[in-house]
Amino acid sequence: MTDARPSPADTAPRAPRTTRATSSDETTPRAPTASRLLKEQGILTEAENHFAQFGFEGASLENIAAAIGISRHNLLYYFPSKEALYQRVLDDVLTQWLAGMEDLSHSDDPQQALRRYIRAKLQYSRTRPQGAKVFTKEVIAGAPRYGNAIIERVAPLLKTEVRTFERWAREGRIAKVNFTHLMFIIWSVTQAYAEQEAQFALLLGKPALTERDYEKAEELIVRMVLSALAPENPL
Repeated sequence: MTDARPSPADTAPRAPRTTRATSSDETTPRAPTASRLLKEQGILTEAENHFAQFGFEGASLENIAAAIGISRHNLLYYFPSKEALYQRVLDDVLTQWLAGMEDLSHSDDPQQALRRYIRAKLQYSRTRPQGAKVFTKEVIAGAPRYGNAIIERVAPLLKTEVRTFERWAREGRIAKVNFTHLMFIIWSVTQAYAEQEAQFALLLGKPALTERDYEKAEELIVRMVLSALAPENPL
């Protein structure tokens, strides 16, 4: 009969396991490389064009990828789904748009602030019309995929702007009107120069609107808004 007693090796105290220290480089996410950012921007630009033309449902990852010379599989390496790509396009559009709203509330001169804001909105419509069209298509559809982001990101800034207008009104600098609807009107009329640029150009007998056309629009929109807010002519 063999001896079942454990061997000395089995009974010897075992050295405690050591845990390898994790370096800060391993826990901190790496910043994206310049080449990755460049590739993402190319995808986003093309996606913006496709979503503007075909909407979310009509646009396809295959066509977006083909337009920039990569495979659908390669595109999914950067954006895991069409929904993720669409959300990112709208995020970028909204971020640029909201930057102008933040500037408005930091001014103590209503006229200059409104001039800058209207100019920035028209400049956006002129230089990035496809982004404005993507956003408009989403809103016209009832914002099924981006409604929460609009509520979370736009609503707080809109309230801030309205409080700024109300402060100016209390100080006697502008007339008191419905400032929320004032902002809606400014958004609508400036975005029209992106959404309806082709129609406006046709009616002016031009292949496209010129920089001077946007300057004329700015002059008139500013005049209308400031006239409505003139303290001596409250509405």
